[in-house]
Amino acid sequence: MTAQGPSVGFLGLGAMGTGMVSRLLDEGFSVTIWNRSAPAVDALRVRDGVVVADSPAAAFATCAIVHSMLADDSALLAVFDDELLAAVPSGRVHVNHATISPAAAGELAERHARHGVGYVQAPVLGRSTIAATGGLLVVASGDPRAIDASAASLEALGQKTWNLGADVAMASVVKIAVNYSLISALQSIAESVALVEATGIDSSEFVEILTHTAFSGAAHKGYAPLIAQKRYEPVGFAMSLGLKDLGLAETAAAERGVSLPLAPVLHELFEVALGDAELSALDWSAVAEVTRRRSGL
Repeated sequence: MTAQGPSVGFLGLGAMGTGMVSRLLDEGFSVTIWNRSAPAVDALRVRDGVVVADSPAAAFATCAIVHSMLADDSALLAVFDDELLAAVPSGRVHVNHATISPAAAGELAERHARHGVGYVQAPVLGRSTIAATGGLLVVASGDPRAIDASAASLEALGQKTWNLGADVAMASVVKIAVNYSLISALQSIAESVALVEATGIDSSEFVEILTHTAFSGAAHKGYAPLIAQKRYEPVGFAMSLGLKDLGLAETAAAERGVSLPLAPVLHELFEVALGDAELSALDWSAVAEVTRRRSGL
C-alpha cells in the first residue's frame, strides 16, 4: 500500500499498456512502470501515483502484483527468463495480458512455478482506444491463488473478468479464438462493403442497415464504420499483430486437429496488406482495402 492506494507494477507501455496504466491510476492504484524505450515512460511519469522502475526486477522488488503487456511469445520468453524469476521474491504474482500461444503460456507458467512466482494468463478483449476507460474484458487462467491475489487490479482494468480455471492454456485459446472470429468478421464486412459500393450504394448507409439489427454487436458496430469510411487511424490494433494472432489461431488449430478453412485466405490477405507500405502502417481493419482494390474500387 502507498499513499495513493494499492500498488502494482506494469511492464510494457505500448498503446494498450499505456491505456491500462492510466486506468489503474484513475482507479486509485499506485503503479510502478517499466518500458524498454523512454518516451512512453516520460508520458506517464508526470501522473500522480507513478513510480518508474529501471528494470523488471526492480518492479517485482517493490510490488506484489506485476502486470505486463509485451508484444508476443518471444518478447515474454526473453524478459521472463530464469535469471529474472530467480531474483523475484517468492510469492509475487505476474499477470500477463499479451496474446500468446498456449505453448508459450505453459512454458512461462513452468518457469514461474520453479521460482515460486505466481503466474496468470489474462489476455484482454477490446481495442487499445478503450483501455483507459475500463471497457476491456479479461479472460484469465492459471494458479487459483494468483488469480485471487490479482483480482482487485483485474477488476479495475476491465468491465468483466472470466476465470477459466487453472490451466493457463485456456485463456490463450479463448483469446486466440475471439481474435480469429474478429479477423473473419473484418473480411466479411470488407466483402459486403465492396459489393454495395460496386452497386453504387453508399457504404455508410449500408453499414447503418447492417448494424441496426442483424449484426448489432461490438465487432460490427466498431469496425464496419471504419471500413466504410476508410478511417484506419489512429491505429487501435496494428496490422502486424493481426497476422501474428491469425498465425496463433492456425497453429493452435493444427495442434488440436481442427480445420479452419478460411484461415489460408485470411493469411494471404494480411500478408498482402503488410507488404504494402501504406496499408502496413494502418489499423488491422485496413486489410479490407485489399478486397476493395481487387474489386476495382
